[in-house]
Amino acid sequence: MTRAKSIYVCQDCGGVSNKWLGRCPDCGAWNSLVEQRAEKGSGKVSTAYATASPPQWLHEVPLEDAGRMATGLGELDRVLGGGQVAGAAILLGGDPGIGKSTLLLQAAHYMAQACPVLYVTGEESAAQVALRGQRLGLGPSHIRVVAENHLEAIEALLGRERPAVVVVDSIQTVYTDTLQSAPGSVSQVRECAARLVRHAKANASTVWLVGHVTKEGAIAGPRVLEHMVDTVLYFEGEAGSPYRIVRAIKNRFGAANELGVFQMQEAGLTEVANPSQLFLSQHEGPVPGSVVLATQEGTRPLLVEVQALVTPSSLANPRRVAIGLDPNRLSLLLAILHRHGGSAFFDQDVFVNIAGGVRVNEPAADLAVALALLSSFRNRPVSGRRVVFGELGLAGEVRAVAGSATRLREAIKLGFHGAILPRAGVEPAPRGFTLAPATRLGDAIAAAFDA
Repeated sequence: MTRAKSIYVCQDCGGVSNKWLGRCPDCGAWNSLVEQRAEKGSGKVSTAYATASPPQWLHEVPLEDAGRMATGLGELDRVLGGGQVAGAAILLGGDPGIGKSTLLLQAAHYMAQACPVLYVTGEESAAQVALRGQRLGLGPSHIRVVAENHLEAIEALLGRERPAVVVVDSIQTVYTDTLQSAPGSVSQVRECAARLVRHAKANASTVWLVGHVTKEGAIAGPRVLEHMVDTVLYFEGEAGSPYRIVRAIKNRFGAANELGVFQMQEAGLTEVANPSQLFLSQHEGPVPGSVVLATQEGTRPLLVEVQALVTPSSLANPRRVAIGLDPNRLSLLLAILHRHGGSAFFDQDVFVNIAGGVRVNEPAADLAVALALLSSFRNRPVSGRRVVFGELGLAGEVRAVAGSATRLREAIKLGFHGAILPRAGVEPAPRGFTLAPATRLGDAIAAAFDA
């Protein structure tokens, strides 16, 4: 008998090697190659391609109105771009215990009132799902629940039930008999997800896939998993905090980087209608090292507090800690402050935190972080009740950012009296709201620490 041929598949990127290596040659991950039996092809050439539909002129393709269905949770609908689309495949990832199953069970309860919903659980029994529904106070529900992780059985069930919405919790527990590898491996996750996505497209049903995340925060399994689905959502939250954030990383039917905020309570997840008030400080007056940033997540304006602490260091290499901000961006801002702000931090420990567990990725936070660092370094608060936003260039210029009018409207709604912002694109402000436009970093510093 001939020995079955083995291949080694990287569990991080899906790369294939003919022999075991300590480091994946494709992605560079260590000890990620796992032995699998090579699958033999049938050797037959399919003739199905001959019956494929002929190409069409782009302007003659009939347009179908992609109607959206509400999930029953306004914050989740906002992240999805107004609701879920029939035939869409949505991937929801998050840390263990963050509340992914709770969120989808609540959404499924509301959606089941309008259409057939099937909840497929591969990690829990049907009784455990029912107990969670009882704790959430859902009452009598029209959700159909099945405990199954065999893909062929799930496909047969979908053919009989024909649900409009399918929830698979989680994709890492589903396996198919066509592959010899264990559930959760790269090949199993890729094949099972691909077949569920094909079912969604062929039957115009929405498929929700729950995905585990690795210790680095990325969704476990091959990276191609995120490319196969239409929407990728991340469910985030700080340890010990009751607040949860749903963030859209990819969305073919709406804007990416949208944000939805929830609060975990005994009765489940509740929506936070005004997250800006949640993330702002509760200080009675201005304090050194605290600056309010007017940021924008997708189409939503958001006011968050930037906190900075600068203290003398006894270390040869002073510490640089950034929470909610890119550490490389912090190093860049310290260099700009040294060159164009007249303040040296080479002998100071620097700590920056975005309060409330929010992560800010846009460069519009540069000016707010820089002023917070100077405020702590000088032990002087930023004068007035004002918001700050703007990008800093390496030459010390304050560059314009998108959405200035939206940011200012949010600041006015929450009772702020002014703003320090880039001079380019400044629009007339309403009476009682003072604008301090800045062209250079020195202009912003003078406006922030005036008498």
